[in-house]
Amino acid sequence: MRYVLAFLALVVLIAGGLWMYAGTLAGPSIEIAKPVKYVGLAAPLDVTVTAPGARLKTLRIVFEQNGHATPLFSLESPSGADVRQESGDRVRITRQIGRDAIPDLKSGTGRIVVSASRPVLFGVRATQTLAARDVQVRLERPTISVVSTKHYINLGGSEAVVYRVNPPDVESGVQVGDLAYPGFPASGANDVEGVHITDPALKLAFFALRYDQDLNTPIHLYARDEAGNTGRGDFDYRPFPKPFKHSTIPLDDTFLNRVVPAILEATDEIRPQGDTLQKFLAINGELRRKNTEKIASFAKQTAAALLWAGIVFHPYTNSAVEAAFADQRTYLYQGKEVDKQVHLGFDLASVVNAPLLAANKGKVVYAAPLGIYGNCVIIDHGMGVQSLYGHLSSIGVQVGQMVEKEQEIGRMGRTGLAQGDHLHFTMLVNGQMVNPVEWWDAHWIQDRILRKLHEVAP
Repeated sequence: MRYVLAFLALVVLIAGGLWMYAGTLAGPSIEIAKPVKYVGLAAPLDVTVTAPGARLKTLRIVFEQNGHATPLFSLESPSGADVRQESGDRVRITRQIGRDAIPDLKSGTGRIVVSASRPVLFGVRATQTLAARDVQVRLERPTISVVSTKHYINLGGSEAVVYRVNPPDVESGVQVGDLAYPGFPASGANDVEGVHITDPALKLAFFALRYDQDLNTPIHLYARDEAGNTGRGDFDYRPFPKPFKHSTIPLDDTFLNRVVPAILEATDEIRPQGDTLQKFLAINGELRRKNTEKIASFAKQTAAALLWAGIVFHPYTNSAVEAAFADQRTYLYQGKEVDKQVHLGFDLASVVNAPLLAANKGKVVYAAPLGIYGNCVIIDHGMGVQSLYGHLSSIGVQVGQMVEKEQEIGRMGRTGLAQGDHLHFTMLVNGQMVNPVEWWDAHWIQDRILRKLHEVAP
């Protein structure tokens, strides 16, 4: 009998030890990917729980606010959530939360609470993990309305709009089809032509109607707060068609043998195979697209204020126009069509190695070789407006340098895909290439930009 009792005591001791050990094992790991900080009228919930074999005993997600807990998910009641086993150990739960999902949701603070447990000790015991995230609840949409009047935009051209948004600190701008053009505080234009604006709710946005967009492309104001709440504002505008030229570009071996090796040596973005013509086609197509994407990325470096000095952007009056904006080009080799591309700028020719001047005051955001553009300089003039100078023989400025209007920035050349010495010049609005002719026109700038700012200035 004594041995039996000793054996039972040993069993109890071992079982107790196993029980205690099982209690020290880690519970499931919990990651609350969304929401990060805010919950709006509609917001995504994205939670991942990891456990060996994705075996969970319990999983519960609730939203706590003002002493009340609203169930969002449980293994027994998924509440319309999407549940996916992403790997052998990971389970992901996603659903929408917001006013529709939580009718009693109030503006203010709240908390997402996730509790999960997994079985251990052959399912006799479970280990639990608790994770929580505090969030701010915002349930009011931002409001946005136009202030300026008379908005006219040419195909391939630019336009400006002044509007009021509340709260003033939300993201806002102009939506043109699938392209967004951010707005900036209108007070950032106070150094231009005597404009004086103090209202933080007033914004100025430049936008474009790309050469390849339809005249019926929808255009409207947008506002979006950090909680994902959106506001929309319509405004009157009139788009106008613009005819673009068609031209033929003959290619010969002399040109191809000069430009193709030089461009490929200066870039690591493409490594085309084949003969010289095939490599040229890769440069003219694939590399051109990559260059366009890179150019668009510099819009993120724009200043929040206008940096211009004077009204007109320097028009290069002592030069001959060799090609205009949005020329539809057909390339011929040995009399046969081999490619089609669109020329998004002006080609301006002068004397060989002529000095090139900054179109207006601004900050250099790029100064280096850039694929088909050869030696290239991009100057930021603020609020998404930038100018590009291509095919330079030499560059005379550095990234980060402030330049004055008509300051020399380099010398004319024929680097990149240039057949002869000239400047490739274009203007950019939030990274989109636009017709520079408008920016050379003092009347256009006065009517389309300055008039609108003066109308809202006190």
